[in-house]
Amino acid sequence: MHDRPRLRRLTLLLPAGLLVAGCSSAVDVTVADGASDPLCTKASAAWPSTVSNQQRRDVSTGSASVRAWGDPAIIARCGVTSPGPTSRQCFGVSGIDWVGTPLSDGMSFVTYGRDPAIEVLVPKKYSPEPTVLGAFTRAAAAIPQGPHRCS
Repeated sequence: MHDRPRLRRLTLLLPAGLLVAGCSSAVDVTVADGASDPLCTKASAAWPSTVSNQQRRDVSTGSASVRAWGDPAIIARCGVTSPGPTSRQCFGVSGIDWVGTPLSDGMSFVTYGRDPAIEVLVPKKYSPEPTVLGAFTRAAAAIPQGPHRCS
């Protein structure tokens, strides 16, 4: 009979331990050089709550200009350098122009004609990678379109 209080304490502690064990670690992300631009503050306020049905994850920085979703993480950063005219793949999604660059493990997309630019890194798991870009339309639209457009 004297083991019942001990069993009750273990029962109360077990769910808390499972919650800690179930938490994923923060995604290690570097803040872009232009992250402090006021336009990034506007764009960051419009980050999506989910991307490709993936929930938001914690990131290693306290900057609102960086977000991540899913595992492996889809990462978005505001404040990267806007690409100049390029021969790389340039296309529009929901009125936002993007330049795509293949990576060994997915693709990088950077808004084209907007300064500061938004970069979205998409792992191969979410192939075809451009399909996730629609989730970033509101955030990208918070930064005015400049004179450069995809043709």
